[in-house]
Amino acid sequence: MVYLKIKRLIDIVLSLLGIIIFSPVFLVLIIAIKLDSEGPVLFKQKRVGIHKSHFNILKFRTMRIDTPKDTPTHLLENPDRWITRVGKFLRKTSLDELPQIINILKGEMSIIGPRPALWNQYHLIEERDKYGSNDVPPGLTGWAQINGRDELPLEKKAKLDGEYVEKMRFSFDVEIFFKTVFSVLRSEGVKEGAERNTTEITATNERSS
Repeated sequence: MVYLKIKRLIDIVLSLLGIIIFSPVFLVLIIAIKLDSEGPVLFKQKRVGIHKSHFNILKFRTMRIDTPKDTPTHLLENPDRWITRVGKFLRKTSLDELPQIINILKGEMSIIGPRPALWNQYHLIEERDKYGSNDVPPGLTGWAQINGRDELPLEKKAKLDGEYVEKMRFSFDVEIFFKTVFSVLRSEGVKEGAERNTTEITATNERSS
């Protein structure tokens, strides 16, 4: 699609601008994370990219390095115990996602698109195949994120991702972008621990590696 090429050009320009504009924020958050707890600043996690390729998504680390390994966050006893003080702020404000600007610049992600599935969310990946949403670049935010985010069952999430593919155009991306800003400011659809929707979530926990 012609728009995918235009979309890539927009991603490059905006991600470069984002790195420049947010560099002071990066610096402050890096210092805050290092002062708050031991461990690496960034957390890497295997995700599914375009055409079901794999890449490592980048996030600011929000959990302690002694968090039990290979245990999903929602299965931890008292998950809040493992999330750092800075981590709670990062998750609430979604600033832990900021390093994904680098993924966007590298071409592994787009600013707008279906959120990249975990490599072992097989049911979500299969559902997305029905709608062709595995064949567009995954995004920092998307249509599903502003229509429920963590609260959505995977079938509904995949259907919304399919709607995005059908309607994908510049004006729709702009609409999603601004709605995301308002959604983040209101912390809509984000739940942690036992409250979080656990359907098909089999991701391993954050850990130093």
